[in-house]
Amino acid sequence: MDTANLLAQIEAAISALLTGGASSYSIGSRSVTKLDLADLMNERRMLLTEVERASGSGAFSLAKLGRRR
Repeated sequence: MDTANLLAQIEAAISALLTGGASSYSIGSRSVTKLDLADLMNERRMLLTEVERASGSGAFSLAKLGRRR
């Protein structure tokens, strides 16, 4: 899976948690815990950085300046 698709899934998970989606639940003797919001936000931040670097749209760009002769 590429970074952009993973970022979309992370953002969907964040949205689900913010709109009342369960972060953990139990059925009988089994319990499931999803990632918490802080973990998802950290992962989102890292993925955004990767996507920006890959697209060249990051906050910093390298400029090559030359002298006019």
